[in-house]
Amino acid sequence: MTEKDTEIPTVTDVEEAADVEPPTAVAPQAPKAPKTYAIRRSLCWAVAVVVIALSAAAGTAWALVYAQHQRDAEAAEALAAARGYAVMLTTTDQSTIDKNFADVLGGATGEFKDAYSKAAATMRKMLIDNKVSTTGVVEDGAVKDVRGDDVDVLLSVKQNVSSAGVKEKRTDYVSVSMTMRKVGDRWLAAEVLLAGADGKRGK
Repeated sequence: MTEKDTEIPTVTDVEEAADVEPPTAVAPQAPKAPKTYAIRRSLCWAVAVVVIALSAAAGTAWALVYAQHQRDAEAAEALAAARGYAVMLTTTDQSTIDKNFADVLGGATGEFKDAYSKAAATMRKMLIDNKVSTTGVVEDGAVKDVRGDDVDVLLSVKQNVSSAGVKEKRTDYVSVSMTMRKVGDRWLAAEVLLAGADGKRGK
């Protein structure tokens, strides 16, 4: 062993070694988070658009169903009113003839009311002079068309007729085409056409 190999470190050597800074440890970088903000925002907009579209479709469907329901309800009301009016129109009784005419006029409107008013006096005299009595029964009825406040109906009426000049009662089958019009909360007869089996028109 040489003298160089057994050299003892001095104080200066120790101080210089202490002054050397250890290497700084570098912290590993965390992986960058994916940019999900834009994706989430796009998804939110897409969901909102779908919800709005579905809501609009549901609203439209509901409106159509409600409109059809209203249309059907009004058609049913008009048909019921027409059936009652047809019975009133084809039924007369000598003891209540004035009331019969008043009821018919009260349930009419428009052109039919005007025409019936003008012919009422003549028809009344004929019915009284011949002692005519009639009874009408609606056998069938259907709605032909719905046009706003107007509803067209077709009725089949059986009318039994008796008079002083005829011994036997007669039965007529009358086809009644009628337009019912909504006036306020009532359905009134605006147009009426009566055609018997032989094609004659009349009350």
